[in-house]
Amino acid sequence: MAAVKGVQAAGAVDLGALLDAGEGAVVTLVAGETQLAAHRAVLAARSPVFQAMFQHDTLEASSGRVSITDVEGEVMRQVLSYIYTLQTPQLSGTARHLLAAADKYGLPALKDVCEQQVAAQLTTENAAAAAVLAVRHSCPKLTAAAVAFIKAHNFQVLATQGWADAMCSHPQELIEVSRLLADPPAEISTPATAEEGPTTRARTPAAAAPVTSSRHTLPPDDAAVSRLRSLSRDEKGRRLIQTAQGGETEELRALLAAGADVGSIDDDRRTALQWAAWEGHEEAVTYLLESGADVNARNIRHNTPLHSAASAGHAPVVRLLMRASADANIRNLSGYTPLHWAAQEGHLQAATVLLEFGANMEARDDEGNTPRQLARKNNHQQLVQLLT
Repeated sequence: MAAVKGVQAAGAVDLGALLDAGEGAVVTLVAGETQLAAHRAVLAARSPVFQAMFQHDTLEASSGRVSITDVEGEVMRQVLSYIYTLQTPQLSGTARHLLAAADKYGLPALKDVCEQQVAAQLTTENAAAAAVLAVRHSCPKLTAAAVAFIKAHNFQVLATQGWADAMCSHPQELIEVSRLLADPPAEISTPATAEEGPTTRARTPAAAAPVTSSRHTLPPDDAAVSRLRSLSRDEKGRRLIQTAQGGETEELRALLAAGADVGSIDDDRRTALQWAAWEGHEEAVTYLLESGADVNARNIRHNTPLHSAASAGHAPVVRLLMRASADANIRNLSGYTPLHWAAQEGHLQAATVLLEFGANMEARDDEGNTPRQLARKNNHQQLVQLLT
């Protein structure tokens, strides 16, 4: 095992030297005023996003130039250094920006380290921004840590300028944070923070319970379950769908414990899983899947939960469903696959995940349109390039 680790380390160092030399680089990454030379084979090997970009006849693949508008030059330089060396850069003040970039390019190990760094630097002023970051980029440990921090500080965070700024710039994410504050995941651990200092005894973010796994939450309250057992079968089903739509996972747990049918449907034959997928409630989706929900259930238009998540652009939910063996190429009544929906609505990340799991980009709907043609009709240029 030690020998294997040695070979891996040597490989990383060798790639790092290749980056410094710049020899044979065939791709230029442009982030603002910063231009970085890289080898497309290395980028594709490390990042599924770059792999999807370069394995097709995209503009980036043909021109050898990748324009990056949402990552600053210095941050992109750190991302590139990590891709070549697999060594985490000095994070100091860039952890949040690097986390977002790591999520964008599918670098989970780097993202995890950034999560821990941001959680360790929580203060009353930056906690709102950290919570928003965690929700936007599906960071369960950081979400749990930020929610625990806000509650541990008697909600003082809500009176800061940081909270006010977050409310103006990211209202939807902050609404989700507020919901978690009202009904937080159980067993959340509070990390050591910059305000508490090194002498304060605290558990690390790694010990926090991920909000996307219902297996780490407490059992449903017995009294609540007893109360719900008296409801009719139809009423239990109606409430199950309603709570799934709102992402109220604890209520879902109680209803299912009280005998609600996980396959209950509404008037359009939509299940609780379809509603949770449409709304992007990752924790609810996870629990419903664990409870036996049909991942390929069809509504009245033959859309599945995967169609719903792809249409709404919830890439993390798309990944959850694919890992639960959802059919990436299943068709609705119009012949749309989930990739057709993602292409039509302009959801690049959802489309990337679908392609990663084998979605057919040449599939045609009932009018003969491929996903790429729908992307072109709706002027989603990045998707047109991805699907070429």
